Amino acid sequence: MPASILLVDDEPSILATLTPLLRSRGYQVHAVRTGQACLDALSRVTPDVVVLDLGLPDIDGVDVCQLVRAEHGVPILVLSARGGERDKVAALDAGADDYITKPFAAEELLARVRVAVRRNDAVSSTAPMIAIRDLAIDRSRHRVSRDGEEIRLTPKEFELLVLLAQHQGRVLTHRRILKSIWGIHAVDQPEHLRVLVAALRRKIERDPARPRYILTEPWVGYRFAEV
Repeated sequence: MPASILLVDDEPSILATLTPLLRSRGYQVHAVRTGQACLDALSRVTPDVVVLDLGLPDIDGVDVCQLVRAEHGVPILVLSARGGERDKVAALDAGADDYITKPFAAEELLARVRVAVRRNDAVSSTAPMIAIRDLAIDRSRHRVSRDGEEIRLTPKEFELLVLLAQHQGRVLTHRRILKSIWGIHAVDQPEHLRVLVAALRRKIERDPARPRYILTEPWVGYRFAEV
C-alpha cells in the first residue's frame, strides 16, 4: 500500500505544486488548508507523514504540532516561510520531526519525506538492539561496538547515544536533549551538552572533525544521521 501524506498549507500555489508532485512519486495525498481541518482529518485517517505549514489562518502551526503530537505518533515535517532560529526551535520543541524553509527545492522535500516514511515504518525503537552502519548498540547490556570492537562509554555518553539513535534523521533541540539527559533544571546549561557530544564523537566517530553519526544543526540541536 502506498504511503499517505497529509498536506496542510493555506497557500493554493503550494497545494497545486506539491499535490501532483507527491502523487507522481506514488504517495496518496490528502490536502487541507487549516489547522482545524488537519486535526479533523487525523481523527479519521492515519497518514504516514504530516507536511505542515506554520502560518495557518486559524491555528498557529506550532500549536498544531503540539496538538498532533499529544495524540499521534505520526512524523511531522514542517514546511514554512518562517526561517528564524526561534521558529525552528519552537516547532521542533513542539513535536515536529523536521523543518524545511520556503522557498524549497522539490528534491530536498521529497528526500525528507522519504526519511520520515522510513522512520514511521521502522522497527520500534524499544527493540534492545540498534544497528546503524558499522555501529551496534545493545541497550539491554549497555554495550556499544563498531565493526565488532567494543567501545567503552560512560553512562551519560551511552544515554545520549541511545536517545539520538532512537530518533534517526530527526533534529533534537538542545533543550530537548538537556531535559532528557540531565532533567528540567539543566535546560539552560548547553555547555554540558557540548562537552558530552564532543566526548562521544571522539569514541564513536572515525574522524570526530567530520562526523558521520552525530550531526550538528547550528543553533538548534543535533541530528543522528539517517542511513
